[in-house]
Amino acid sequence: MSGPPKYVLVSLPTSISPTNDKEEAIAALKSTISDNGIIVPFKVPEFKIGTLDALVQQADDLAKLEGACQGVVGKVGDSLRSLLEGDEEKIAQQKTVNDKPADHYLRTFNWNKVKYRADKPLAELIDSLQKELASIDNDVKAKLSQYNGVKTNLTALQRKQTGNLATKSLTPVVDPSILIQDSEYLETHLVVVPTNFKKDFLKSYETISPMVVPRSSVEVTHDEEFTLFAVTTFKKHSADFQHKCREMKWTPRDYKYVEGGKEEERKEVERVNKDERKIWGEALRLGRTGWSEAVMIWIHVLTLRVFVETVLRYGLPLDFVCGLIKTDTKKSKKAKLSLDSTYSYLGGNAFGRDNKGRVTKDDSALSSEMAAAGVGSHGGEGGEYTAYVYYEFEII
Repeated sequence: MSGPPKYVLVSLPTSISPTNDKEEAIAALKSTISDNGIIVPFKVPEFKIGTLDALVQQADDLAKLEGACQGVVGKVGDSLRSLLEGDEEKIAQQKTVNDKPADHYLRTFNWNKVKYRADKPLAELIDSLQKELASIDNDVKAKLSQYNGVKTNLTALQRKQTGNLATKSLTPVVDPSILIQDSEYLETHLVVVPTNFKKDFLKSYETISPMVVPRSSVEVTHDEEFTLFAVTTFKKHSADFQHKCREMKWTPRDYKYVEGGKEEERKEVERVNKDERKIWGEALRLGRTGWSEAVMIWIHVLTLRVFVETVLRYGLPLDFVCGLIKTDTKKSKKAKLSLDSTYSYLGGNAFGRDNKGRVTKDDSALSSEMAAAGVGSHGGEGGEYTAYVYYEFEII
């Protein structure tokens, strides 16, 4: 099977078998699909059925909820991709359902009767699934946001330790002995000058503003791009000196010496680095769990969709079989054509055949039958109408 797997849930009345036998009906479905996919029975419980109007509304609600499920599964997958920096192999390892591949969960699916009792009203089950999905979405988003905040903080702190003199912390490089502190009149300024303009700075710094102490410049340190100077001015002209420095494309750096500041900065980086690793682990675990739970909710929602649509299409008493088809993009089209060809009669007058035996649709008959049944095209989700219950999906 080439390409990523594509799954299809198909529900058909047992009348497709001459004896109305479920096993025979599944066998007939397998024969129809042929080698265009692998099919296994899919268990759909019998739920409490309300009024026709309620079922029509629930079909619409479930279509919207399934769209939301796909969205949340995708968003949680994106959060895993972000945390694992796009490493597809590691991402795939995290995308499991109950610690097993999603395919295993689908092929062995059983309705969770403990969490979602089948004897509860459909509306209550839909509401419960919707709330759980929203909770997963909010929890994963909140934790990822927390992680991104800590990561941004850590990046800023690391940049202060490793950046150039225009951005990095000056605490490790400034000797407090060069600073005039606690003076009523004088103040030391730290100025970052592009190294290419070092000579220009030394020629002109004394005259760019009033009351600059002559010959007060001291080269503190330098890197590949910049040189850091200390210059002393009278306090009442400090603002003017800084303004003139900026006009000359020199960068005044705000700096106040704090006893033990170097050690405090080191501890702060270590603390935030530790927090970042801890929250990354929490976000990864929550993403892994969230993806698993969101997929399970999605499949439970799809199960409800199959049930509701089956009741609306085939009526009561309920006598149907549901199969899960595993296929791929190319083969799914062939499987769909085979299903249409074999089961078009389920659409009544809405489907016929042309003189070459191909399935055709009578749109006017189709519209009236859909209206009478209270259903939309392709199970009410606005796609192509099928004569049988058919839901196609991918878990990626």
